[in-house]
Amino acid sequence: MFNPTRLMSALMLTGACMTTLVGCNKPAEKAADNANPTASSAAAATGTKAVAITAIVEHPALDAVRKGAIEELAAEGFKEGQNLKVTFQSAQGNTATAGQIAKQFVADKPDVILAIATPSAQSVVAATKDIPVVFSAVTDPVEAKLLKSWEASGNNVTGASDMLPLEPQIDLMKKVVPNLKNIGYVYSPGEVNSTIVLKELEAKVKPMGLNVVAVPAQRSTDIPQATKSLQGKVDLIYTSLDNNVVSAYESLYQAAKQIKVPLVASDTDSVARGATAALGINYTKLGQETGKIVGRILKGEKPGTIKPVTMTELDLYVSPKHAQEVGITLSPELVKQAKEVDPAPKAK
Repeated sequence: MFNPTRLMSALMLTGACMTTLVGCNKPAEKAADNANPTASSAAAATGTKAVAITAIVEHPALDAVRKGAIEELAAEGFKEGQNLKVTFQSAQGNTATAGQIAKQFVADKPDVILAIATPSAQSVVAATKDIPVVFSAVTDPVEAKLLKSWEASGNNVTGASDMLPLEPQIDLMKKVVPNLKNIGYVYSPGEVNSTIVLKELEAKVKPMGLNVVAVPAQRSTDIPQATKSLQGKVDLIYTSLDNNVVSAYESLYQAAKQIKVPLVASDTDSVARGATAALGINYTKLGQETGKIVGRILKGEKPGTIKPVTMTELDLYVSPKHAQEVGITLSPELVKQAKEVDPAPKAK
């Protein structure tokens, strides 16, 4: 028999249950929303680390630093594409672009920013006081105002320097040109690395009775003309790791060949690109040392407790072929001492 009272009770019970279900579902939806992570929080949830890398420009030495760092991170257990996300941007030699990249990286909030070369490092350090910053291929981080001293910074900055002692460089110049009197120096006046080396070089050679003839090249396109202006004024041209100059080393070499002046470089990769000789550090190894620092930070160490490092091992590369092209001959003794003779250019 139909009972309206029982029907109404049933409907009321059903409505209450529906209300309860809907009400219970709202917190569940909110929890689901909270559990839907962004890319960065997803990386954190899966243990993935993010390293943002920037360089002022791309050339063999700086490329070797980047590759060496990534290789070392893999050895440390941080493998790209697995538990490591690597982002790389080059400033293409433009300091304004370096500043823009720095700001973008800071906004992205990676676990570490690796800044290769002084201009990029200066831009990144100016952009953040919180995100760990590791510099590399910086000649003098103190003069560049990245650090207050060569001790652990106590802040968010540390790194690896490519500073070279100049005495062995000068000794090499004398071996390449035994009657050396005048040293040419093509450089970028806006790059701190280059101006530091110029001042130190002038101070070192003056007591030896040697002279430095320096010519500025604001842009890479100015390098050939700056080099040719040294014709008849110098016995050789010495190049530091000036990123503007090194990125255009082939054009420097062609100009030097025209005026019959040998090039002595501070990075060994430049010998394959035209230098007669170079006594420098291995930039892949510098990258590996840099990668060790990044790895320590990713594992929990504070950058401010890590003392910056320098490289002590130097390699000699020579090119009798390039020497002959400018009308000189390298001594058999010098060639015998070299780690590499007429090295082939590195594949990109």
